[in-house]
Amino acid sequence: MASAIQKISLSSSRDIPFSKLVLSQANVRRIKADQSIEELAADIERRGLLQGLNVRPVVDDAGTETGMFEVPAGGRRFRALELLVRQKKLTKTAPIPCVVREAGSPILAEDDSLAENTQRAPLHPLDQFRAFRDMLEKGMSEEEIAAAFFVPLTVVKQRLRLMTVSEKLLDVYEQDGMRLEQLMAFSISDDAARQAQVWDIISQSHNREPYLIRRMLTEKTVRASDARARFVGVETYVAAGGHVLRDLFEADDGGWLDDPALLDRLVIDKINAAAEEIRAEGWKWVETARSFPWGHTRAFHEIDGTAVVLSEDEVASLHALRAEQEVLEAEYADADELPEAVDVRLGEIERAVEALEERPLAYALSDMARAGVFVSLDTDGTLLIERGFVRPEDMPATQEETAEDGATGYVDRLPDGELSEENDQTAGQGVIAGDEEDEDTGKPLSDRLLTELTAWRTLALRDAFAANPHIALTELLHTLVRDLYWQSAGADCLEAYVREISLPVHAPDMPGSIPAHALRQRNEGWKHDLPQDDEALWQWLDRLDDTSRMALLAHCLSFGLNAQYERMPPYGAVSQRSVSERLARANRLATVLRLDLVEVGWQPTVENYLGRVTKARILAAVREARGDEAAERIAHLKKGDMVREAEQLLEGSGWLPEVLRTAAVQESDGDGSTVPVLEETPDTIAAE
Repeated sequence: MASAIQKISLSSSRDIPFSKLVLSQANVRRIKADQSIEELAADIERRGLLQGLNVRPVVDDAGTETGMFEVPAGGRRFRALELLVRQKKLTKTAPIPCVVREAGSPILAEDDSLAENTQRAPLHPLDQFRAFRDMLEKGMSEEEIAAAFFVPLTVVKQRLRLMTVSEKLLDVYEQDGMRLEQLMAFSISDDAARQAQVWDIISQSHNREPYLIRRMLTEKTVRASDARARFVGVETYVAAGGHVLRDLFEADDGGWLDDPALLDRLVIDKINAAAEEIRAEGWKWVETARSFPWGHTRAFHEIDGTAVVLSEDEVASLHALRAEQEVLEAEYADADELPEAVDVRLGEIERAVEALEERPLAYALSDMARAGVFVSLDTDGTLLIERGFVRPEDMPATQEETAEDGATGYVDRLPDGELSEENDQTAGQGVIAGDEEDEDTGKPLSDRLLTELTAWRTLALRDAFAANPHIALTELLHTLVRDLYWQSAGADCLEAYVREISLPVHAPDMPGSIPAHALRQRNEGWKHDLPQDDEALWQWLDRLDDTSRMALLAHCLSFGLNAQYERMPPYGAVSQRSVSERLARANRLATVLRLDLVEVGWQPTVENYLGRVTKARILAAVREARGDEAAERIAHLKKGDMVREAEQLLEGSGWLPEVLRTAAVQESDGDGSTVPVLEETPDTIAAE
């Protein structure tokens, strides 16, 4: 016969005046830190007591109840009520709902106190989100919700941001199918279909990290920090109907603009509007583009402009601005951080000084009538205006003859010989070969791709060379000594010269790169300072301080650097061996200059590398940068999909093709100095 189940009996509950309650010494919560008594008191004042106290009768030495009750469980609530009594918001005799444990109970008071604090279950984040959402839909504002629960407004906004996540993914999270960090990553996009698509992809992968979810959801967007977004302005983009994706859970640098086509149209419209104003200055022509190719002004003659003299009022204003700047900088010289108002004011002063000092040059109307202007977007998100360029056919006959003789420049010519059939096929930027290609990793890179990559490296090497006058002078002396002792002397008193080496073959991203911008800025600075008269120029150089002379020397020499790979015809004037020797010397320069293509902004993209090499090379790059697991995740993809996924995986990895790497190992030559260990040249790579 089955035994009867013993029934339990619950402790009785009743209202007890607050004055009859005391805090028990058996309460296990002794540490008062972060108990937020004031917030709980304010909550009780607003909504009343939601949970009663657990109390026991206080007995004397004889075991007789004294009429007082101790509180072993609910001490934080007791202290909040006590605070309300002190604030005169609650009377001492106010009845408090209590659950009364019998005197002499075998359950210890410490047992009750510990159980109440350890057996409570924290609210699931999804339950909190749904509660916040329901309150928002019933009329409460985000600020009111934050105030009611004493949480920062950002917490409420973050939880409510989950409203953009599809119900399907919320259900997955509820069933512990994903982590909270992953769910929050999906809140970047409000496209439920795209969210589901991304989850279907990564749920079958080993890598489900939040960063990958964010990357996949924003892969067809433009960062708010992009030069185009800074140029147009996010507010203008939004006003035109664009949408900005934001991440409330991570630093997003302003978010992502999800309509690149609209952004590009706004950029072109703004450039064209600026061009109309410039055209009104009287120029014969104005050409606009989002960006022009590197060296686009090479075939043009550049006319001279004159600096606009500042008026007396402008000079006085400039002096006043500089004086104010010096006072503020001296006052806060020892401060770790400038006050916001001072920081803003210093920025205003810098912009005002720049506007006075760097005004456009003035040109003669007769020169403007035959010259033109290039207007484009600069890499820092500002308008790039290049004035005063004359087409060859618009130059006067006498000047045209001079230009042909090389007085104002030289005409760039491509090396003799035609591009190979493979080069012809890859001449278009961003061409992606089909899947039927040779999968052998050892297949040589195409001549054109090698030339483009090494043109990028040459530009970066020029910038690093120009910024290091000591090495520039060493290289010049090395060249002079070689010419003096190993080659026949020329008829001139000094045969040393620099001929600017053209970079006619390059990737689309090179003209807007960091070294291109730095070289352009440095060149404009020197051009602004140099006298125009030959005699005045010699005297100006003679009076120049040594530091400036070295810097100018390094800048001029940098234009003669050539680290480009070239495929020479079998019987050409320059042999392939000579190209290899030139590249070896360029490698030595890159090593002593510690040239790092990653630091100057090169990273592999579909256009500049990934779309131009075999699938085997793509997988090798991903494997080297991100590991075997990352390579395996994309190994099954077709070429077009693979290069796009590889571009995302390699972003920020610091990976470089072998031809762009600089030798980092140096060996001692025995006397304390170091000798760079040269890497193999691109010529040897192409000849695999």
